Order: sequence, then C-alpha cells, then structure tokens
Amino acid sequence: MKNTFLITAIFSSLIIASSSIFAQAIPGTLNWYNGEGTGMFTNKAYGLLKDKKSSEVIVAVIDSGVDIEHEDLVGKIWVNKDEIPNNKIDDDKNGYVDDIHGWNFLGNSKGENLDAACLEKTRILKALMDKYDGVDPSTIVASEEFLLYQEVKSEVENGIAEYEPYLESLDQFDADTRKYITDQLDYLLNVNFDDRALIGDNPADFNDKYYGNPNVEGPDALHGTHVAGIIGAIRGNSLGGDGVADNVKIMSVRTVPNGDENDKDVALAIRYAVDNGAMVINMSFGKNYSPYQDKVMEAILYADSKGVLMVHASGNDAKDTDVEPNFPTALYATQDKPTPHWLSVGASTKNKAELVASFSNFGQNSVDVFAPGLEIYNSVPQSDYQNLQGTSMASPMVAGVAAMLKSYFPTLSMLQIRQVIVSSVTIQKDLNTLCNSKGIVNVYNAVKACQKLEGGK
Repeated sequence: MKNTFLITAIFSSLIIASSSIFAQAIPGTLNWYNGEGTGMFTNKAYGLLKDKKSSEVIVAVIDSGVDIEHEDLVGKIWVNKDEIPNNKIDDDKNGYVDDIHGWNFLGNSKGENLDAACLEKTRILKALMDKYDGVDPSTIVASEEFLLYQEVKSEVENGIAEYEPYLESLDQFDADTRKYITDQLDYLLNVNFDDRALIGDNPADFNDKYYGNPNVEGPDALHGTHVAGIIGAIRGNSLGGDGVADNVKIMSVRTVPNGDENDKDVALAIRYAVDNGAMVINMSFGKNYSPYQDKVMEAILYADSKGVLMVHASGNDAKDTDVEPNFPTALYATQDKPTPHWLSVGASTKNKAELVASFSNFGQNSVDVFAPGLEIYNSVPQSDYQNLQGTSMASPMVAGVAAMLKSYFPTLSMLQIRQVIVSSVTIQKDLNTLCNSKGIVNVYNAVKACQKLEGGK
C-alpha cells in the first residue's frame, strides 16, 4: 500500500489520509529538504561538484504510476531505446510489448487498468474462509494457519466496523473523504471483491509474468509522480520543488494500487527494473502481510546480486519494524543476514524541536537512515504541485541521493555508495535508538566521502 501519510482529517477514531489542497507550497516548505539545518544539504553539495561531469543513472520508481508528461519531468523519463513505440511488437524480446517508459503490472492487454485492490489481510481471509469459517476453535489444533485466519478475520471485521457507521453521514464529508470510506468497504476490506479479475493472471503463479500493459501512468498517479519529482524534478527552474538528482532517468513500474500491492507484482517489478538497467529502485510502499515472501525475497536477492540498490519506505504506522516488519524487507525469516543492497528510510521534519515525524516507523536494526518526509512540495499529475508527506517522500530523497552520487562517482559501486550514505549522516540524538545510523542523510558529507574514496582508487 502507498506508504503516504498526507494531511489528515480526524473524525472520532477515524483517520482519513487525503492530499493537500494547496497548489502553492505551504509557506516555508519550498525546497526545505535540499537546504541546510534539518535538510539534506543537497544544494551545498552541488557546490562541490560544479566542475565535475556526471553520467546518467536510471532510477526505477515502483509505485502507483508516473505522469510522464509532467512539465517538471521533461527529459527525465526513461526511454527504452530497444523498443519501437506503439507498434504492438515486443521489439526487444523482453516479454513486454511497447514498454517504452516502463511497465504497468496493474492492467490488461485491452488497456484497462486496476485502481482499487484488497488489503493483503482481506486476500488471506478470503483464501482461508471456506476452510475455517464456522469451525469451532476447540475442535481443531491451533495451527499457524488457523491462528493467521483468526488474526486477519479480526482485523478485517474491526476495519469494517470502524468505517460502516460513517456511511449514514457521508454527506458531511468532502469528496476525498467519502471516497476513502467507500473504497475501504467496497474494495480494500471486501472479501467478495476479486482484485485480479481485470488483470486476468494467476497471482499465485510467478511463472505467469507477461501480463499488464505499457500505460505507466494509470488512473491515479499522484503518489508516484510526487515520488518521481523528489528524485529527479528539474533543478533550478522555479517550477515546484527541485529534485535531488540532476542527471537521472525515471523508469515507471506501476505496481501499487489503492490497496495493498500483490507480492507477485512486486517481485516481477523488481526483476523488470534490474533487467532494464535501473541502478536504484525506489519502493515507497509496504504492508503487514506477505504470503509469498520467498518469491519476493528471491527477486530482492536477484537485484542484490546485480549490484542494484533498493530504497524502501519504512512505513507510516509509528511502529518498531524490528518487532513488526513492513514488507518487503531486507531480512526475511529464512535469511541469515540482511540483504546488503538495501536502505530502509524513516521520515524526519524541518522542525528541530520535533525532528521525527510522528507517523514514521522506526527500528534500531531495521531502519537505516532518516530523511525529510514532512510537508514536501513537489510534482503531481497534470503539471501541478502539492505538499505531501510520509515515509513515501523520505524514501525517494535517499534514492535521489544514491542516484546523484552514482552519477558523479560512477566508478563507485552501489554498495560503496550505500555505505557512504549511512556513514555520512548528520547525527541526531533524537535518532539514537530509531535507526542504525543515528542520523539524517547529509548529501554534502556524502559527496566529500565519495571524493575521498574516488581519490583513493
């Protein structure tokens, strides 16, 4: 699910995530993340690079889709040069027809696209209902599967009970809030909704992988477009916020619906990004359950073996991911040690007195760094701009930093760049027990560290 915690409206116990209504930046927030103080010192870092040439780096954005025609992303969108546009032929023989700017795993060959999807707990409940519904718990052995069934059943029922009372008073809410409530009940928590019917694949068959279509924007690209802008929006053009990296190409891999992403789509999206040249993959999504963990882990290890850095949002539940993982993760139960080419990112704010975003997940072992994730002004569809917030925004900050460093220091490996990012943070006592680096990403320090490494070669 999109790991974005946006401006919230609270009604009793109900917290509604919705987008900012501001087309102009909230005063004091424009490009704060690239500045000094509580920012990443990005602008200062570029001063060290003014006489240095850069090389292009491809960053895959596995997300809800990207508005590839956005005015602030002109020249920043990846083009598959081995594919002839719109000829309905798989020219590069990669199995994906007309994948000019990436791929959409949430569509079908007719050009139809999935928007809403079930939460993973809803899918699990649906899969186990026939076996366990109505069964007296005292008559069966409490297996791990049955305990999972009880857990998700309770969570889904509690979710329905939370939202149903608002159906009688929907007219009191704005359109976005009404949609949020009805989507929860009609799709995300609805065991009778088949969220793969439109796509037509078998979500349990990971060999059935050539589905989808080349529409990399999809029906709602707000989230992915904002993420893409943070990574690589044109710098210094006075349109929206500046991207962190100045020489990147954004590859859009549409995988994240309004609901929970499917493990199969995530695994295939990672492999697609790696096989098509991405050096950095941003993943601003996450969920509490992952029924096909082994397959996702295999894809993550594949990316790791190819030297591709994966950057993941830690999540927005204000929880300790050392105890409760946010999937996908660098460390699955069957692994001896975390995947090396991985960075998990928490969200910080521009307010020194409240440096940690209240919604951000944390983990002394499982979260690596923090980065700006509150009141971030950047691109949204139709060449517009909004302030959004969440660890979804913090993750592309770090993905942008990784791409920028690789661009200017191409001889360094992504593993070296990862280590530089973690070791060059601005140490903050507030983060001592919240992430393993104890700090906020500092691009200026990172560039200096890369210069030292490059000089030592």
